Order: sequence, then C-alpha cells, then structure tokens
Amino acid sequence: MGALAEKTAVNTAHPAGFVARIELDGPIGPAAAEYFDNAMQRASNDGATAVVLRLDTPGGLSESMRQIIASILAAKLPVLGYVAPGGARAASAGAYILYACHIAAMAPATHLGAATPVSLGGSTPMPSPWQGDQPAPSKSTDKASSDKTAPAGGQAANDAESNKVLNDAIAYIRSLAQLRERNPEWAEQAVRGAATLTATEALDKRVIDFVAADTTTLLTQADGRNVRVGTQMLTLKLANLPVRDYTPNWRTRFLAIITNPTIAYVLLLAGVYGLILEAFHPGAFLPGIVGGICLLIGLYALQLLPVDYAGLALMVLGIGLLITEVLVPTAGAVGIGGVISFVIGSIMLFNTGVPGYAVNLGVIAGIAFCAIALLALILRWVMRSRQTQLFSSDVLMLQATGQLLQAVTAGGESWAHVQGERWRVHCEAALPAGARVRVLRRQGLMLWVTPA
Repeated sequence: MGALAEKTAVNTAHPAGFVARIELDGPIGPAAAEYFDNAMQRASNDGATAVVLRLDTPGGLSESMRQIIASILAAKLPVLGYVAPGGARAASAGAYILYACHIAAMAPATHLGAATPVSLGGSTPMPSPWQGDQPAPSKSTDKASSDKTAPAGGQAANDAESNKVLNDAIAYIRSLAQLRERNPEWAEQAVRGAATLTATEALDKRVIDFVAADTTTLLTQADGRNVRVGTQMLTLKLANLPVRDYTPNWRTRFLAIITNPTIAYVLLLAGVYGLILEAFHPGAFLPGIVGGICLLIGLYALQLLPVDYAGLALMVLGIGLLITEVLVPTAGAVGIGGVISFVIGSIMLFNTGVPGYAVNLGVIAGIAFCAIALLALILRWVMRSRQTQLFSSDVLMLQATGQLLQAVTAGGESWAHVQGERWRVHCEAALPAGARVRVLRRQGLMLWVTPA
C-alpha cells in the first residue's frame, strides 16, 4: 500500500505549454528580487510548464536573496536553476539560490560557492577552516550575503554576533540542501570556509543534478525527473518545449539603474549641489527643481542599499566645509579639510564587502579633482582681490587730483572734476576755472582742496 500511495502521489506535469526563462545577471538586489517575483507571476499566469532561472551573479544583498528563495519555495512551477553561459558564476547569494531550485545545473566552465557572511558594520573574520574531507581554501576573492550585506573572508571569529550570523547562514543553506536532497556537508563548507567548485566538481559532490551545455540540453536532461513542488511530486516533461524569455519591465529597469551605487552616489551629489545653486541664485528654479528630484531619488536608492551612515555624514561635512570656504575664505584650510572629508566619506559610503555594491573609484576621483580645481580657483580669486589696486576709499581720495569746473574765491566753494566724478569743493585760495587742485580731506560730500 505504501508503494502504491507513493506511486499515485507522483503526477505528470502537463506536456503542453512552454518553458519560461528568467535571467539574473549581476548583483542580487531589490531590482533583481522584484524582477524575479513579477516574472514568476507572469509565467504562472501565462501557463508556463516550468521556469529556467539562468544565474550569473557575484552575490548581493541577503534580504533580496531570501525574497527570491521564498518565491522559489512557494512557486507552483518547477524552477530549474542554471549557471550559464560559460564563465558565469553563482557565488555568494547565487549559491543559496541555486540550492533552492528544484533542479540545479551548470554549464561547462562555470563555478559556484564562496558563501561566508559578514556583518554590516565591517568585515566579519573568516571562521576556522573546514575540517572535513577537503580543507577549505584560506583565501577567497568572492564574498556572500548577510543581513543586508554579503559574506567576506578573514581570520577566525569568536565574538557572539559573528557566530550567530555564521550559524544562521549555515542552517539556512543546509535546510535548502536537505529539502532538495543535495550535499549538505559541502553547503556548510561553502559558508564556513568560502569553498568553491567547478561544474564538474559540483556534479561529483552531488551539489548539482547535471552539467548542460545549453538550455535545450538542460531541458532534455531534466525530462523525466521527479521533483517536489509544494506538496506534490511532479514528473517533468520538458523535452522539445519552446522557451519564452521574460525580460524586466520599465519599473524594474529604472530600479536597477538607481540602485547602482555609482548612480545613487551621483544622484545624491547632483541633488545637494542643485539645491546649493538654487540657494545662491534664488529664482533660477531649474537647479532647485532638478536638485530636489535627484536628491529624493538618491535618498530612496540609499535606503535600499548597504549604506555606511558614517561615510554619508563625512560627505555632508565635506560639502559644508567647501561651502564655508566659498563664503568665508580661509586661505584654503577649511576647503582642504572639506575635500579630504568628502573623499573619505565617498569611499566609506557603501559597504564594499557586498559584491557589486561599491562606488566606482574613478567617479570619486573625478569629483574630488573637480572640487580641488574649484577650491584652487577660489583661492586664486581671493589672492588677486587682495593685490588689486583700490578704486574708492578715503585713502585713495587723499592722493587724488582734479580740475576746477568753475572759478573759486578764497574760502569759497565751487565744483571740480575728481577721479571721473563731479564733486563740491572748498578752497582757501582763489583759483580760476580749469586750475589743478589736490584733495586734502573729505567731509560728507564736500572735498577740501588746495592748488596742486
């Protein structure tokens, strides 16, 4: 009876239909998670027989990774995880996602693994090397996801927080391995020791189900396999089915653009400087409108990304010091401090332990160079202003000479042309019109003059 019950529990997926293909390229973030959820829903509504999830990712954010895995576990369609094309990888968060798929496959010349977590506040030291049948490598260039971050390597961790993060990640990936009947020991090794495997090695260690050169081969090899979808066992009938690609919609593309750390960084700066220009030139409107929009979009992107708020505070301090240098010139001391604060804050702004979530250093260097050039220009203007000859002052007026426009009697008043201006003058000596005079002093709008 038990064998009969097991046999009747195995249904056959309807052979008619098509296979939906979803592609996750690049870092796993909010845009990728939203795209996957929407594509899965559309594929289900369209009557897809199965979903091929093609992976090529260095890792990403834990929150987005868990959202994708939750969608896979709740899916009513079998999901075939496929690391492709050649040269692709499912590192960090990608390894977790591949373990969650009903079928796991890799193309030749691909690899997966390196899933050690780190904390948001800084890199978590690497735990002790794995002592199983294969020692874990001592170093790894890949990093994986944690709570809003990805894992990274280092030395042994003894603090309680690191152990909690590590044990949670181990339990999570082991549970996925046990659910899909794959190698849980190597899954733990990937987290504990940041181990990686090539496609052939992954097949030998029962981490994946098979190696497939392309999507057609993938569907052919998956054909006839039994997978558990929810509470049912399904026999896959996928050979010769057409493949339909599900691409991101405009909202997902827009979200992917603004959550790129470099784009978010530029939007933030454009917003701040736009509002500053509007403050210095009230009524211009365009800088203020554009700056406000950019600032709001940049702040929205920041709340989705692994931001170090100490870096953000340093950037704000740097911009404030540069503005202070413009308003109150200090021979460059405050301005130089502002540039240094701004550059350090820009480098610290995003947690660089998360794969794919760091600001391009070339952009930071370019903006810093522009700030230094602006500071040098301001200092040059200040120095030139200090060396410029005075054009109007009492000191300059005492050195001036002019010409009488009308004759003047002794002790009387008349008019004179002094420094291009018409002045009322008082003279103790009688002088004819056209005589040259020299200014002695000024009292209000009256000049006391004497023969020059």
